Amino acid sequence: MKLGQQALEALQAEITGRIYPGDDLVVAGETGISGTLELICREWDKLRTYFSESFLRMGVETLKNCMISEEDVFWKEAGFSTLYFTENGGILSGLWKMAEASGVGMDVDLRRIPIRQETIEVCERLDVDPYKLEAKGSVLIGTAQGDALVRELEAHGIHAAVIGYADSGNDRLLHSGEITRYLERPRLHLTEIIPGKDRKDGKA
Repeated sequence: MKLGQQALEALQAEITGRIYPGDDLVVAGETGISGTLELICREWDKLRTYFSESFLRMGVETLKNCMISEEDVFWKEAGFSTLYFTENGGILSGLWKMAEASGVGMDVDLRRIPIRQETIEVCERLDVDPYKLEAKGSVLIGTAQGDALVRELEAHGIHAAVIGYADSGNDRLLHSGEITRYLERPRLHLTEIIPGKDRKDGKA
């Protein structure tokens, strides 16, 4: 189902530039950091049954230090086709928004998306999809020269990876090993991706 014109214009206003068929998709920074921090805060008692308090506290500090600032001069000086600071809905939401705003297809390898081990372990214990976590602190980029951009980002001290590309088709495909699925229109609220959570008060 396509967005109406007003909704499309609002979506396009969220994203700097447009991605074009043939552009590489690059993720700068690890995804799901802000969502992991929120999960640790919300589910501290449950997570303490799996992890030590010191592990969780060190994890929080490590994750906070990994978040990318939107104010970094690098984002103002570098040239991209498109740039989107991911946040609500996570990296999958960002991919969908970018594709929808530009009217392109996508082919993405989920295994190439940078993600912290702390995020993986917390999500495994809480049965949460890490790719749907709020992802403030990472950046989704469309560029004609993905490998060169990754090298530049790494030299700037920012972990990054080419995760796929845009094409002129309609399909938006997500690959994970031998499994391929379609990129779906995102849900945007954390309580929609944590099993057993009530949207109103966040309690089971």
